[in-house]
Amino acid sequence: MFDPVRLLLLRELADRGTMTAVAAACGYTSSAVSQQLTVLEREAGVPLLERVGRRVRLTHEGRRLVAHARIVLAALETAERDLRAADTPRGPIDVACFSTFAAVHVVPALVTARERYPDLQLSLRELEPPEALSALRARRCEVAVYYSYNLTPTPTPDELTVHPLVVEPVFLALPADHACASAMHRSGVDLRHLTDAPWIVGSREDGSAALVRRACAVAGFSPRIAHAVDDYQLVLRMVARGLGVALVPQLVAHAHDPSPDIALRPVANTDLTRAIYAMTHSSLGARPPVDAVLDLLRPLRDPDRPELDEDDGSGQD
Repeated sequence: MFDPVRLLLLRELADRGTMTAVAAACGYTSSAVSQQLTVLEREAGVPLLERVGRRVRLTHEGRRLVAHARIVLAALETAERDLRAADTPRGPIDVACFSTFAAVHVVPALVTARERYPDLQLSLRELEPPEALSALRARRCEVAVYYSYNLTPTPTPDELTVHPLVVEPVFLALPADHACASAMHRSGVDLRHLTDAPWIVGSREDGSAALVRRACAVAGFSPRIAHAVDDYQLVLRMVARGLGVALVPQLVAHAHDPSPDIALRPVANTDLTRAIYAMTHSSLGARPPVDAVLDLLRPLRDPDRPELDEDDGSGQD
């Protein structure tokens, strides 16, 4: 009888094309993937792979086995869902999530889950969105929390289901003594006033760095990137010390409680938002534990946390 894990690796090779891609997606080394597929080939008794240059490709028999593997793996997933389906959510659910959303929303969800669903073992894996997506694809978690900025949207993978959680505004973070932090700019700051300002962005080109470049391009200039920092607490500390300006999602202010030396202002003439959503495998369907976790992750409006306090001169959340 074929090992389901080896069938899974063969299916992933058919979908991803290279041993390296399969290894990255499934948490193996390339050599381990190769060894497992060699064992599968020996078990099958027919050649499943053939070498073409420095790469391998599936033989006719390999493609036939992949077709069977898809049926077998789908049946196993259906069996797992059937056994775990119950009126009361139960069993392990791993959530992969970035730190700011985890601090504000996942931690309370963990506490509530412990009290409301004693048979549900909810675990947090702190991962940035690209790593969370990889973990979800490799079945190392059941829920991945992701985000996308409206000016730099991210396409949704076809094999995943998207569950919207919240859309939050993105603010401009300035030193409190900056000219654009004055009361006259409370309704919004035109980024053209910051053509010479040093900017603090994240290290990922597809994250806040892309957002800053796009927002400044809309305003008609190219930003001067001074620092690449991924820790928002460090970003806010640098802004407070006058080392630069940054674009900061509202959730960051809630999670890190910026100092009085920072002013948060909307960006004028451009609507900047960040959509946060959870992703699950489409094959999970309406699995009760996953549905319960998604409900816990959907944030409720906190009346004690206004988006911008109109009476606060610092402009903080």
